[in-house]
Amino acid sequence: MKFKAIAAGVFLVGVAVTAVFAQDGTHEARSALMKKNGAAAGALAAIAKGEKPYDAEVIKTALTTISQTAKVFPDQFKPGTETGDKAASPKIWQNMDDFKARSAKLGTDAETILAQLPADAAGVGGALKTLGANCGGCHEIYRLKTE
Repeated sequence: MKFKAIAAGVFLVGVAVTAVFAQDGTHEARSALMKKNGAAAGALAAIAKGEKPYDAEVIKTALTTISQTAKVFPDQFKPGTETGDKAASPKIWQNMDDFKARSAKLGTDAETILAQLPADAAGVGGALKTLGANCGGCHEIYRLKTE
């Protein structure tokens, strides 16, 4: 029980940090948000693969993180941040409505899964496929390939 209280505290600090980054609009802020999503997806994947035991609190935290990140992520692409050494794909600004819609869909899907919490590792795997399709579709169009 003490572990869960500590985990909840760490989660709340993460939410506060996300709120600060959400106002930033820099490459570093965007990267920090994507790293949070990556960690959340990693926690779900570990459960889905059976590497970690099923833990409803971990799943709730991961889905909440993904949902909250999806809500603020498009705001990180402010005018003027489309150039420079760490620029994002120009396609984002060329089709901002689609970019925002994809992020909103990721958030909505995460909230829907959270409301109908998967009951076992197989359910977490199915949820991860849904979320991963959202992420992959957006990355395919909008993520710059790095060598």
